[in-house]
Amino acid sequence: MTDPLEPAAETLDLDLEADRDDRYARFRLIHWWDQERLHQARVMVIGAGALGNEIVKQLGLLGVGHVFIADLDTIERSNLTRSVLFRERDCGQAKAEVAARAVEEINPEVKAQPFVGNVVYDLGAGVYSEMDLVFGALDNREARVSINQHCWNLNIPWLDGAIEVLHGIARMFLPPDGPCYECTMSELDYKLLDQRRSCALLSRADLLAGKVPTTPTTASVIAGIQVQEAVKYLHRDRALPLLAGKGFVFNGLTHDSYVVEYQRREDCLAHYTFPELLPTDFSSDTPAGEVLDFVRREVSPQAVLDLSREVCVALRCRQCNETQPLFRSLGKVTEEEGLCPTCGELREPELTHSLYGDERYLDKTLAEIGLPPYDIVTGRDGMNMRHYLLSADRERVLGRLA
Repeated sequence: MTDPLEPAAETLDLDLEADRDDRYARFRLIHWWDQERLHQARVMVIGAGALGNEIVKQLGLLGVGHVFIADLDTIERSNLTRSVLFRERDCGQAKAEVAARAVEEINPEVKAQPFVGNVVYDLGAGVYSEMDLVFGALDNREARVSINQHCWNLNIPWLDGAIEVLHGIARMFLPPDGPCYECTMSELDYKLLDQRRSCALLSRADLLAGKVPTTPTTASVIAGIQVQEAVKYLHRDRALPLLAGKGFVFNGLTHDSYVVEYQRREDCLAHYTFPELLPTDFSSDTPAGEVLDFVRREVSPQAVLDLSREVCVALRCRQCNETQPLFRSLGKVTEEEGLCPTCGELREPELTHSLYGDERYLDKTLAEIGLPPYDIVTGRDGMNMRHYLLSADRERVLGRLA
């Protein structure tokens, strides 16, 4: 006699067959797991080196559906010992592009969009607004400050990772109420950052070419923690504990690890979150004067146009009393360009963060002034501020994720 509580044999066979065909069957055994959330998730990975490779690989295996990968570098042969997504044939190609292709090969259900450029100067802030969370996978203090600023402005959590030899740290910053990356910075950190930004702050090849010794084993440990925290965050209604406002510190030499808790500095200037982000029909190809006129209609007749980043509009030689117009993010001005062609002295950059209406270059487009596509600008009159997205650039920047 057949037990009515036991499933029929043919039903078991069908279940087993379905289980074999389901890529995510083992994940679904986790009682709180929601694969559709991961499929719908949109994440950005900044840095596609050793750490970024591990993050992207794991995102692909997990079926995270939309991955934006940003990196300015090309693949060298030395990357092959630490980067699972790269092959010998890829040397000389852009890391972001190869990583995007590789993760789609790992999982065809993933859409990956590469971005080749410097995230501090070339990546429009609007990209952050599209993401559920952001991964930091680079060794660059200036880039971390930039990521932190945009994530806080747009209320996007981010997971920072850093590795060196057999040591590493993974930490999670959750706006708007928790401690941010700048809350963790010391006076020495700010001094080093100021050196990078100061005028003699023109970018130097030796700074840009800095190399940090890493191993794939440490990268896999730290990336694993970062991605695991991301999965928990995407299931945050399941009451899972998060690393928010904390850091996981790993010592691979002794295999000691511990968690540190960061304190929020109430005087930290990085804690501003936009109350609202307003779409526009503008792009980075719109003349700056046209955008300024718009914000003066929207905000007030006296409003100024704040840019999302500081721009070098000219280089001035005090010794020769000569000024050369130059519209570019300061970090993209090389030390060689900074030298006066007449006397050879290092010139001073003239910087601006805002447009007041009396500038001679308002007929230039935002791109010609130094803003990247899909950026964010602000109309400001005192404390009255409105934040505007250059929405017309969206498809051009997001590509497959648009």
